[in-house]
Amino acid sequence: MKVVIVGGGNVGTFIAAELTRGGHEVTIIELEADRVARAQSTGEPAGVRWVLADACEVDNLRKVPLDGVDVLAAVTGDDEDNLVVSLLAKQEFAVPRVIARVNNPKNHWMFNENWGVDVAVSTPHLLTALVEEAVSVGTLVRLLSFEHGRASLIEVTLASDAKAANRDIVDLPFPRDSTIVAVLRQERVLFPRGDTRLLAGDEVLVLVTPDSEDDVQAILTER
Repeated sequence: MKVVIVGGGNVGTFIAAELTRGGHEVTIIELEADRVARAQSTGEPAGVRWVLADACEVDNLRKVPLDGVDVLAAVTGDDEDNLVVSLLAKQEFAVPRVIARVNNPKNHWMFNENWGVDVAVSTPHLLTALVEEAVSVGTLVRLLSFEHGRASLIEVTLASDAKAANRDIVDLPFPRDSTIVAVLRQERVLFPRGDTRLLAGDEVLVLVTPDSEDDVQAILTER
């Protein structure tokens, strides 16, 4: 897979290192010359191609080039830059998947398909969801959204008096457009089947659509 990362700071270099170890072809576009020179002199992360350029300029992106790129991730520390890069990647180069980092949570509403963003990653929102997931029992917590809200990953920790507890998944009326992807039980990860029995205290991860979310919530939180 060919990946272009815009932003060669700590976030961008970490992502690049992980992807290259996975065998992917990674290019980092970075605006600061000193950062590029330092990376090229040290060779870290290994196997990553560095390009010194302002990715907010379409002519610079043509020189990279972006033809044949599978994913572009805009992860600079500036939300405006990330939005501009995302829009150019999608509209000018038709990059199939554009991922953008949200630095200021107040700007999260702008990171949508109108700006070419397929997936927006907001660390404050993700941390909030993880905190809720850690302390909430018997309530639904939305962890991630995909494709601009067309699908979501939700989590419910079954309360001790939940009606779904001590029942097999096959016996619960889950909607067709929902899927239990994992059950976390006492530091174990279970990949459920129809005969998997849910127990009180289980953390149930479910992939849902907007139409099925309310039904799934009712099944897992009803007491």
